[in-house]
Amino acid sequence: MTVRKKLGIGICIAALALVSSAFLAKPFDGDKFKIYFDEKLIKSKAEYLNEPVANVAAHNRPNIIVILADDLGVTDLSLYGNKLVSTPNIDRIGKNGVMFSEAYISSPVCSPSRAGLITGRYQQRFGHELQPCTRYLRNMFQYYAIKLFPRFLPLHLIKMREVPSEVERMRQGLPPSEITVAEMLKKYNYTTGIIGKWHLGAADFALPCARGFDYQYGFYEAFTLYADKKDTAIMDMPLKRDYMDEHEWSTAEGRKGNCALLTNCQQCVETKKYLTDKLTDEAIAFMDRSHAANPFFLYLPYNAPHAPLQAPKKYYRQFANIKDPVKRIYAAMIKALDDQVGRVLAHVDSLGIADNTIIFFLSDNGGAVYNGTTENTPYRGGKLTNFEGGLKVPFMMQWKNHLQPGTVYTEPVISLDIFATIAAVAGIPLPSDRKYDGVNLLPFGNGHKEPAHTELCWRSDFNKAIRKGDWKFIVNEYDNVNQLYNLKEDSTEQNNLYAQKPLVVKDLLKDLDGWETEMVKPLWPRVVNYEYRDAKGKYTFAF
Repeated sequence: MTVRKKLGIGICIAALALVSSAFLAKPFDGDKFKIYFDEKLIKSKAEYLNEPVANVAAHNRPNIIVILADDLGVTDLSLYGNKLVSTPNIDRIGKNGVMFSEAYISSPVCSPSRAGLITGRYQQRFGHELQPCTRYLRNMFQYYAIKLFPRFLPLHLIKMREVPSEVERMRQGLPPSEITVAEMLKKYNYTTGIIGKWHLGAADFALPCARGFDYQYGFYEAFTLYADKKDTAIMDMPLKRDYMDEHEWSTAEGRKGNCALLTNCQQCVETKKYLTDKLTDEAIAFMDRSHAANPFFLYLPYNAPHAPLQAPKKYYRQFANIKDPVKRIYAAMIKALDDQVGRVLAHVDSLGIADNTIIFFLSDNGGAVYNGTTENTPYRGGKLTNFEGGLKVPFMMQWKNHLQPGTVYTEPVISLDIFATIAAVAGIPLPSDRKYDGVNLLPFGNGHKEPAHTELCWRSDFNKAIRKGDWKFIVNEYDNVNQLYNLKEDSTEQNNLYAQKPLVVKDLLKDLDGWETEMVKPLWPRVVNYEYRDAKGKYTFAF
């Protein structure tokens, strides 16, 4: 081969490498995902919040406490059938009032479900449909590098050609058009506090201090460390096989950024206490400061038992009978949470305000089966899925001398009902400039047996579902799979009746399509897909 020919081949190879590198390194940032908020609703919200209220102190309004667990499965409490962990304190809320046996969250993943809970509206109405994400792939180099990384499974990266710009990523969060329950209550002279996990954005407009809360203690991210990894009284259990777990440990290291602990949205002094205990300390201090003057609203979103998995060794030792170390530490974290909820309830009693305090307890989504902590048995699926194990949650409500103790309500309810119930018990008319999706649960906690809802709907990008009566219809547009179940006869979703019941499918699809016409598009895109497998098959869910 001549020198000239060799040179020509070399130039071609170099040119090809240059073009390939340019293609692989090309930034994904673009303007495709620019976020626009509803200016009309922003204006009407301001008018509502600034409108004077006559005789604001005339109504004998109760104190309100909403306790939210994180990734706690529907069967992780003893009241709901857990045989390995006794949770007498949390159970007491249901025994003192009402236990909802068919309770749902509005999304099977953290942030969207919290957006629905705190606004009383399907989060799809205002675009908070998917998990916010401040980190996207920068180029194709990253895509192929991570795609070949085995520990990333069961997550699958989406091959995107454009991602939100850095400016737009920082704007992902609860839209300023939405009225939070804290903003509504503050208008009516409540003292409001949030203690725990926020996970609704860290933009200025989305911070809890800008959304109606007088006091804040906690963190903005989906997770943070419960304790210093050097604390010898704490059992740490990183899951080396799990990319999500590795990400959580590395991101939460040192409690920096959105994992930092904050007081009133400012960096606070680090605590050496186990975080579940510390959040309870803060909740008790808030009640002490607030109960004697105005009525108070305490939103207490614990991060337990969400990963990273850390538990005091004194709790871990209690579960030596559980051989699986992951399930054992998860049980220890639940037990620690139960004890802290017990402290909250005992303090309400000690202040003599139980008669005038309504307390809710629920989880933000189903248990996380993907990390091996729980299985949501007997229900199918878990967090991130539209199966019962992902959407169904423990949910209880207590109000001494206002709710019939030991009531079990067996018709479907949803987390959106908390907003409507709070408005009703506080004697506050709901704002008229927007549609609300919850109902007042008080009558159903006092013996009313009729259904609280005609239907409930869900959507996370290509995953959709509707429950109407005993029927549940699941649509997966990514896998092109449709599933129909009669939950009265098949609560574990094993017998797909889609092909046998075309008229039922037609009716449910019509209702689901009608519901979707009222919703808007997601304000930001998903980053990855989650692949769930069980004996029935393989299914893809948006994450």
